[in-house]
Amino acid sequence: MLKLSHFEIEPGGLALRTSSGTMHIAFYTPSIARIRYTLESTFSGKRSLMVVDRPESLEVRWTIDDHPEYLELSTDLLTIRVDKQSCAFSYLDKDQRLLAKEPARGGKTLERTDVYSTVFDESAPLETAQGADGLRVRANSGRRGLDRQAYHTKLEFEWQPDEALYGLGSHEEGMMNLRGKHQYLYQQNMKAVVPAFLSTRGYGVLVDSYSYMSFHDDAFGSYIWTDVDDEMDYYFIYGPEFDQIVAGIRYLTGEAPMLPKWAFGYVQSKERYVSQQELIETVQEYRKRALPLDCIVLDWQSWPGQLWGQKTLDPERFPDPSGMMKQLRQMNARLMVSIWPIMREGGDNHREMDEQGFLLGNQATYDAFNEEARKLYWKQVNAGLFSHGVDAWWCDCTEPFEADWKGSVKPEPEQRMLINTAEAKLYLDPEYINAYSLLHSKGIYEGQRALTASKRVVNLTRSAYAGQHRYGTITWSGDIAANWETLRKQIADGLNFCVTGSPYWTFDIGAFFVHNKKNLWFWGGDYDGGVDDMGYRELYVRWFQLGAFLPMFRSHGTDTPREIWRFGEPGEPIYDTLVKFLKLRYKLVPYIYSLAGAIAHRSYTMFRALAFDFREDVQAHNVDDQFMFGPAFLVCPVTTAMYYGPESRKLHGVSKYRSVYLPVGIWYDYWTDERTEGGRTIESKADLETMPLYVRAGSIVPLGTEIQYADEHPEGDIRLKVYPGKDVIFTLYEDEGDSYGYEEGAYATIEIQWCEAARALLIGKRKGTYYGMPAERKIHVEIVGEAGQCTISYHGEPITIRQDDVG
Repeated sequence: MLKLSHFEIEPGGLALRTSSGTMHIAFYTPSIARIRYTLESTFSGKRSLMVVDRPESLEVRWTIDDHPEYLELSTDLLTIRVDKQSCAFSYLDKDQRLLAKEPARGGKTLERTDVYSTVFDESAPLETAQGADGLRVRANSGRRGLDRQAYHTKLEFEWQPDEALYGLGSHEEGMMNLRGKHQYLYQQNMKAVVPAFLSTRGYGVLVDSYSYMSFHDDAFGSYIWTDVDDEMDYYFIYGPEFDQIVAGIRYLTGEAPMLPKWAFGYVQSKERYVSQQELIETVQEYRKRALPLDCIVLDWQSWPGQLWGQKTLDPERFPDPSGMMKQLRQMNARLMVSIWPIMREGGDNHREMDEQGFLLGNQATYDAFNEEARKLYWKQVNAGLFSHGVDAWWCDCTEPFEADWKGSVKPEPEQRMLINTAEAKLYLDPEYINAYSLLHSKGIYEGQRALTASKRVVNLTRSAYAGQHRYGTITWSGDIAANWETLRKQIADGLNFCVTGSPYWTFDIGAFFVHNKKNLWFWGGDYDGGVDDMGYRELYVRWFQLGAFLPMFRSHGTDTPREIWRFGEPGEPIYDTLVKFLKLRYKLVPYIYSLAGAIAHRSYTMFRALAFDFREDVQAHNVDDQFMFGPAFLVCPVTTAMYYGPESRKLHGVSKYRSVYLPVGIWYDYWTDERTEGGRTIESKADLETMPLYVRAGSIVPLGTEIQYADEHPEGDIRLKVYPGKDVIFTLYEDEGDSYGYEEGAYATIEIQWCEAARALLIGKRKGTYYGMPAERKIHVEIVGEAGQCTISYHGEPITIRQDDVG
């Protein structure tokens, strides 16, 4: 058991000299404390990859009280109590309410471990194979040697009985509340790790480590363990509300930049569009049918021949990249292109990387940890793609060394962890195997930003890490399979990703794998008939309905087409329902883009676990199939079949309702405007055309006109739909749509306020300006529950609309 020997007040915080090593506490803000523990004579001087430099951050006023049995360090918001006999930490709020504590014996352990590296014989033959998720190159000639010593770290907690925990990133198991759970934290297809968790007790923990980790709250204890670190290093962040905790995480790891407005429209993708002609014709068909669309995606193998990872387009299939981009732009569509960190020998990109010594041990994957290698990678992206006008990047396979995607039987969880972490450790420093995607994303972002401020970075990645969001990334959940169980699990997976402070997450609508290949465990869809199977069509509709309320609205996958007309024709229920939710998404663009503005300017979260807004509603803690979309919408996806099973088998006697938990408060059914009391579970209509959708009383929802792409009619009318019941303020955000001018203040906000007592709506003075801002805007106001509406001309000056004006 550790004992406190003495303490020393230092300019940067408090040093605790213990019977075994030194602990250090520093306050970065009144609500954020950094805690480190080392057995070395000094702390590591390595720069953090996840935490941004904030030299002013340690200028926080705090006090120390020395009691006979414990020390207390306090700011105005947070107290850390250190037991002198065990060095166990307890964390309390300003009212001395216990937030979290370590076991009485102490909760911090450092265990020495040997760290090995591998030296490869570059002349030895390589093992090259192409699997379902891309090219894999393996070096089998490595010589393993001892590199240094480091530590396993273990941070233990005693969580409270009523406490719920969320976070750790997006994993495939569908865990919502992490209490009683165990999770392996390493990067892999369908695992996007972020080492942070939040508690309904009002705090969060961010672990500054990049090695393999594991989280436990089970028979083995309650702790987070890291595999290789120089020291223990973590942050305790007090809220108490989740929005405040997320703001603290982003204060540490950086803010999320604005994505362009088009990124919140519909993104059409599939595996794969094979030619310039097919891309153009697909967009033309969307425009011909008046189906809204903003982006089309060019998936893998767009490169010449077999030159995997070459960042140029095949001249035979894409003969005029600049002309193709011009055509797409004339149709007001954008192009996202898949790029890979792995390159096959024979192409110019591979040769340049090899000549500079920028390839890792498999002589195929570039070293994203090397700044010069990142610059060369971007130089290649720019020369082959960006210079032709490509709009966005799909950085696939950003966990480049996963190794278990083979065979008919899925390995056991521990086996998978061992297989994948061992493969990554062959080529990467074991202390940093989780950070590849973070550095890869950094290179893309900094490269594009250095060239232009007129086009915002959009980067869709398959893995993630803390801090990656500051590089304009959206993370998707990997190559999932088409079945109802996966659809349901995706909801919790995405919510636990966004609760960590990374705001942009999505999935493949309809799932990547649709068929079932029994010789490959991951190719496990239930629908060999693809779009011809009515069972898959029903599943796809439900996936699409859910996707319409994600930060990125994107269809993608293999085995079967994904364009909307592949699912039927006008007048047919499936087709009409897809169009209904596609148009609803575009109708909500003013609301969604305002949420994006709040993400960039106020550290907001768009895709919200119920604990964000109903932290003290215990019944909401374990709800894993509903979420809030912004402050207004309670989204309740349908995750069971009601009409068809696989092979178009009709189902009989299945209810067309689903159970919905309405948290405490008043709610309105979005489809009918019916008002309902919350704090209870109800049965809600959920036929094929309907996904249960509720709006919180005290909401203002700005809606737009019918458009074909997100930037169409920026001067268009706005409809403000007010859901009365309590006071509310909503900030309407607008800017140029696709530049970084907003960083210099080129944006406008309008504060809109509903006063319940006065039954009045105040549309405030427009603040700010940007190029192209409309001088006048027609605003239609509807107060739910009141007959009629009113229309006003808004010129930027305050207007008050009372209930009597609406009618």
